[in-house]
Amino acid sequence: HLPVIFICENNKYGLGTANYRSSASVNYYKRAEFLPGIWVDGMDVLAVRGVAQFARDWCVSGKGPLIIEAETYRYQGHSVNDPGTAYRTVDEVEFVRKRHDPIQHFHSMITEAGLVTEAEIKELDKSIEDEVNKEYEKVLKQARPKADFIHSHIYTTDPATHQKRNCEPKKVTKPKRV
Repeated sequence: HLPVIFICENNKYGLGTANYRSSASVNYYKRAEFLPGIWVDGMDVLAVRGVAQFARDWCVSGKGPLIIEAETYRYQGHSVNDPGTAYRTVDEVEFVRKRHDPIQHFHSMITEAGLVTEAEIKELDKSIEDEVNKEYEKVLKQARPKADFIHSHIYTTDPATHQKRNCEPKKVTKPKRV
């Protein structure tokens, strides 16, 4: 009964293939038969928030793990080698972006409800952009980490017997604590 929430982000496509063409069942939240699951519209900010709260309450109440399938949409291709246009049309992508974009939908909901004004949203957008740019500039000024840093902070304490495989057969090294 571990309190674990598993999230499956279903963007409806694998690399070049629509999920309905590659899976007998596209209800991924039902596929781990022994674990309960729930589906959510991943394009609806408030629905995702509600399901996340439900999942948290489920797990901390001692009911065990839960799977969430968040059905969403990927605007770009799967990777740099996938432009995302061979298996879907530009019109499809634009339709989803115009009619179902979660940020624009939430923006409309909160402005129409009078919770915020357009000016407040623009101010918030500007402050977020400024903060991101400020942090980006700080990172650019920092020294690059040494290669062995990648193995640090993996364990709270280094197990005495812990070793990692190296690229060379039969050669192992102990991670260094930084």
